[in-house]
Amino acid sequence: MPMSAKVSTKVCVGQFAGAHGVRGLVKVKSFTGDPEAVASYGPLSDERGGRSFRLTLQGTMKDLFLARVDGIATREQAQDLTGVRLYVDRSALPETEDEDEFYHADLIGLRAELADGTVYGRVKALFDFGAGDVLEIRTEPGPLELLPFTKACVPVVDVKGGRIVVDLPAVIEAREGEAMKGEKDGADAQDGADDAEDGETGP
Repeated sequence: MPMSAKVSTKVCVGQFAGAHGVRGLVKVKSFTGDPEAVASYGPLSDERGGRSFRLTLQGTMKDLFLARVDGIATREQAQDLTGVRLYVDRSALPETEDEDEFYHADLIGLRAELADGTVYGRVKALFDFGAGDVLEIRTEPGPLELLPFTKACVPVVDVKGGRIVVDLPAVIEAREGEAMKGEKDGADAQDGADDAEDGETGP
């Protein structure tokens, strides 16, 4: 899919993290490379685009920013925003200077190919479940597949060319490694339970 044909994609740049004080200041966690840039893209929206937020940074608190949000004047209003993720349209973000750099949103809609050029599917989404980024691929033809988004499993990301390359042997190896780790963790947990039981019933 050519880049010009891709639909407008929103990028998550931050998240509200609670109220600060009693005058409506909101704590903001930034996800941008330059953390202060979270307030420089103009109005931000929630995930559905139903609400708009204009931020003015007022200070910092540990790894969070303190921000004034237009229309938010009380602690209760600020607290109600907790957990809301902040989005900006991809077109509002600067272009990357290095061809090896890209926004996660740029991956959505790219064609997924195997090393020999065979079409494998198309990127539908990217997730982080806590153990690293995972790509959701709609295979052609076939169901949705979740692939580890690592250099080994996805050795080529060619945003300008509208494609990624998937290394299936590496994907299989990664899945087998995760399965073995899960079995080992389960065995370790059972050993711990057995040890605890032996300690309780022993002399």
